[in-house]
Amino acid sequence: MNDSKLEGPFGLRKFIEKVDSIGELKRISGAHWDLEMSNISHLICSTHEKPAPALLFDEIPDYPKGYRTFYGQTNSANRAAIAYGMEPKYSNPIEFIKDYRIRSKEIEKLEGMGPKFISEKKAPLMENIFKGEEIDLLKLPVPMHHELDGGRFIGTADCIITQSILEGRINLGTYRMQVFDQNHLGAFVVEGKHAWLDIMDHFENSEEPMPIAATFGQDPTLFIFASIGLHHETEWGEYEPTGAVMGEPFPVVKGPVTGMPLPANAEIAIEGWIHSGETEIESSWKGKGMETKVEGPFGEWAGYYGRDPVPEPLVRVEALYHRNNPIMACAVPAKPPYDYSYHKSLTRSANLWDQIEAAGVPGVTGVWRTEAGGSRLFNIVSIKNRYPGHPRQTAHIAAHCRAGGQSNRWTIVVDEDIDITDLNQVAWAMASRCLPARDIEISDGGWAHKSVPEVDEYVPLNSRIMVDACIPYEQKDSFAKVAEASPKLKKEIMEKWSDVLLGKE
Repeated sequence: MNDSKLEGPFGLRKFIEKVDSIGELKRISGAHWDLEMSNISHLICSTHEKPAPALLFDEIPDYPKGYRTFYGQTNSANRAAIAYGMEPKYSNPIEFIKDYRIRSKEIEKLEGMGPKFISEKKAPLMENIFKGEEIDLLKLPVPMHHELDGGRFIGTADCIITQSILEGRINLGTYRMQVFDQNHLGAFVVEGKHAWLDIMDHFENSEEPMPIAATFGQDPTLFIFASIGLHHETEWGEYEPTGAVMGEPFPVVKGPVTGMPLPANAEIAIEGWIHSGETEIESSWKGKGMETKVEGPFGEWAGYYGRDPVPEPLVRVEALYHRNNPIMACAVPAKPPYDYSYHKSLTRSANLWDQIEAAGVPGVTGVWRTEAGGSRLFNIVSIKNRYPGHPRQTAHIAAHCRAGGQSNRWTIVVDEDIDITDLNQVAWAMASRCLPARDIEISDGGWAHKSVPEVDEYVPLNSRIMVDACIPYEQKDSFAKVAEASPKLKKEIMEKWSDVLLGKE
């Protein structure tokens, strides 16, 4: 799997080679696009001990040999480390998160590096070009993910590329895309996200069609930045931090149809337009002046089918590009854990930790946005409790800052002795250090997500609970001692009896 036309430090194929070299790649031949690939991936991620491997599917029925799909690409600390330009050396998620935060600050200092435009002849993406009646999206092995889905979804581990009509800046974000027919896609974009703002701004200020592009197999570093909701105000959006990770400008090719920058080493991409029109059925887009089509249903990241299908922006595809023997990047949102839930927990935990500290909260020793909560709904913070009210302050900031604000329902604050990645320990802290009448608060009117089912009729608002499961500051010296071995004794026992405890010989 060599990049014959464009050499560079990353690219999906080179990433796969690196994943294989650390023993975290599994190749599977003959799995069907209809429910088999996606459910193999989900079952492996929900039953395999961590790290669950990345999966490369080949010899897919109904498709030419060499057409492949790739699942679980960054769903381990070491695969995320590779994508982020770090050494794959991690067995503890909190240690990765700490290093990831340091790496992120290093990358911020290097941003400002715009992409590098190259010619179509040098871009691997342009090895195969289809326009007009030549376009058929289902000539690619687009999966059917869940039994109750409304169709086949090509966009799950994708990058949708939009441009602000007001500011001119580029944005790449990860949103689902359903295939309606050979050249029409639905784009499910959540309120408040960058692409949503770009679409709203466009149709409030223009009656012309809106250009849009998307990739379905791209550099995993670019995918990470596109999928974590990165806040940016730069001209080139997620291309800049990706270039900073690479240490050189990210290679792009000018889209022949829209003129927008496409990742030159992407496996598959489309260009097209969202046209003016009206939405007759009630939805968040009604009255916004754009063409829509009823999309879904689709099993989503919270583990449910959210709202009933409603109209979403309709993309008319005018060009399809792909490499020879393309690799489609896929993801399976489902009942957690699934094949990108761990990666999301890692990166979103780091982002929330940054924002809690930026708000002036001291003594944070760990943040874990659980896979069980889809890295949004159930968040845990550990602190070194320094003063009365410290846990409550931490809970309020964590529950309502931008990084933690969307859709979270539970924010638990515990002491530093609790392993926040172990839900048994967190439950023990809640059971033994929290007095519900005193230590639990509920707030209403929080920022919600339309993929999450609500008890009442859908409104994009929710309530959330904040739990102080810390030993009260005024009792920190008098609270009952924990019945367990000291760190020193634990270390001695581990070293002496490692063959028994860890199965070492």
